[in-house]
Amino acid sequence: MSLENRVCINSCEEYDSRRIYAVIQEQFRQLNAAELVKPGMKAVIKPNLVLKSKPEAAVVTHPLVVAAVASCLQELGAEVLVAESPGGLYTPGALRASYHACGYSDAAKSYGFALNEDCSSRELKTPGGAVSKTFEVIAPILDADLIVDVCKLKTHCMMGLSAAVKNMFGVVPGLMKPELHCRFPEKAPFAEMLVDLCCGVRPHLCVVDAITAMEGNGPSGGNPRFVGALLSARDPFYLDVLCAGLVGMKTADIPYLQAAHSRGLCPADIDGLEIIGENYRSFIAPDFVQPESKTSNFIEHLPRFLQPLAARLATPAPRIRAKDCVGCGKCAESCPQHTIKLENRRAQIDYSHCIRCYCCHEMCPQHVIDIKRMPLFKL
Repeated sequence: MSLENRVCINSCEEYDSRRIYAVIQEQFRQLNAAELVKPGMKAVIKPNLVLKSKPEAAVVTHPLVVAAVASCLQELGAEVLVAESPGGLYTPGALRASYHACGYSDAAKSYGFALNEDCSSRELKTPGGAVSKTFEVIAPILDADLIVDVCKLKTHCMMGLSAAVKNMFGVVPGLMKPELHCRFPEKAPFAEMLVDLCCGVRPHLCVVDAITAMEGNGPSGGNPRFVGALLSARDPFYLDVLCAGLVGMKTADIPYLQAAHSRGLCPADIDGLEIIGENYRSFIAPDFVQPESKTSNFIEHLPRFLQPLAARLATPAPRIRAKDCVGCGKCAESCPQHTIKLENRRAQIDYSHCIRCYCCHEMCPQHVIDIKRMPLFKL
């Protein structure tokens, strides 16, 4: 197999800077990163900073993983910039607040990498896209000589999994993300859009922070789960096939991997990967808690005319715990259908127009929005 098909996995049981650096350095050697990184290159690291959160909550890519990647790139002669567009407003002030809350401001000072505050964006043409031929993308990504995708391993209420491919959604500026949810409200088209975007941006190297992952209602409302591994690859789709296996999922369970496999972009399962490093089976967690939004399998066995109604009824909906809501408005700000309003300083959802994208659940800083299924479908 070629280097493009190779996935590296090694144990790393704690956020120790020296151990993380040693693992990333060895994985970059196995991937021949020196072939990709040239002296003077502008290398942009794209982490997952979906919202302001302390690293130990497992919501964001740990800053020490990003620091180790930055150090390895700097040793190869690259100039390193960290760039991300978290959910919500995309402004210099919002970026600075996010970097500080996630521990990146201190890491940047300690390890000598820069943090992006340029909030401009431009159009990226994706003529080969299946559902989208253009995307608005943050400028640092478009100006990069080398893009390094450094994500967090998490379950995801809409897509099942958040890893290397889903992390590329963060290159879309701030509140333009809900626009894409509005354009592609169903899972399958949204997944195709993610594949189009990832193929258009095409990161050159990908790293997964799976030391502590997130299980349950990710990407922000789940719980930390120890996995004890770091993964790397050149290809984000191949990397995510292994990530799916580690959390007890199959490629067929992940809509964007289904879409990628149908296009010939990744194998159907782990057997199609060249895995370097340690035995991946020792990291598999078959009891990894899945999102409550996971699709009910019985629907496909119903008569075709009943399937749309059953799917609508079986799809869990976001439910706001009104007594705990602080009225910050982040859910309303992120809702692509504008179905959420603040009344008496409490958020309320108009379910007649809710598309079950779970953006409100994802962006709630207080984590007071739950994913609830009708009792009938819990049986």
